[in-house]
Parts: sequence; structure tokens; C-alpha cells
Amino acid sequence: MAVEATSAGAILFRDTRGRREYLLLKSRPGDWEFPKGGVEGDEELQQTAIREVTEEAGIEQFRLIDGFRKDYDYVFEANGKTIHKTVHLFIARSFEASAELSNEHRDLQWRDYEQAVNTVTQDGPREILEDAHEFLDELEAETETETEPEAEGQ
Repeated sequence: MAVEATSAGAILFRDTRGRREYLLLKSRPGDWEFPKGGVEGDEELQQTAIREVTEEAGIEQFRLIDGFRKDYDYVFEANGKTIHKTVHLFIARSFEASAELSNEHRDLQWRDYEQAVNTVTQDGPREILEDAHEFLDELEAETETETEPEAEGQ
């Protein structure tokens, strides 16, 4: 019988000279992933995601983007037990240009979308990155449409 575990995190992005870049962290086993971690106590999933971004990336100036939450799951063995983990990912915009490596990871990199999608190791988070990128593109297009002045004479 598998033990159930729940984690939450965020696909963190920043805008650099008009280009969106995503933060990737290299875990100790060697997987490239997003900041995430286990829910503690009675935390809400968003609270866990916020705490993990701060703990794992050293970023405090960021905001979760409303309207996006996706999850993936996987099974692994730990201490002789089978663990079934569900990971919930949000999207967050960083207002800080740099991140700080925590002791939980071996490396970190800001990558543009094409690099990021080719670097993320596991299928679940890669597919969610694809969805998140599309979501942000649509959000950007909506914002641009709302701010365009109407043409005269219509």
C-alpha cells in the first residue's frame, strides 16, 4: 500500500529585456525541476508554494498568478515504503533578477522557454510548463488587447 504525499510549488518566471525566463533548480539526484516541497501542517497549497519559492530560490519579491494550478503525480521508493506523491504547481512572477541556491539543490538556471522545456527532466512538470507558457501568452495577449486604444471613427 502506497503512502500518499502532497507537494506544492511554482513555475517561477521573470521578464528580462522583454523575454520571459523560467527558473530551474537541479535537485541532488540530478533532475531539473521547479521550486516545490511538501505541505506542512494545515498549510493551503498556495502557502506551501510561496514558502518553497522563498526557501529554495531565496526570492521574496514575487506574486502568484491567479487562474492557474496544475498537478502531476509519481511513485517512488523511500525507506522501504512506496510513496505516491501529487505535486501541485502554480505560476509566479519574480520581481527579483537573481535567485539564490539553497542547500537542497546543486544548481539553478534562468532559461528561456525553449531551453527550459528541453531541460526539465520529468514529463509531468514539462507538460505543465508547456501549459503555463501558453497560459501566460494568452494572459499577455488579453492585457495588450485591453490596453490598446480604439481606432477613431468606429
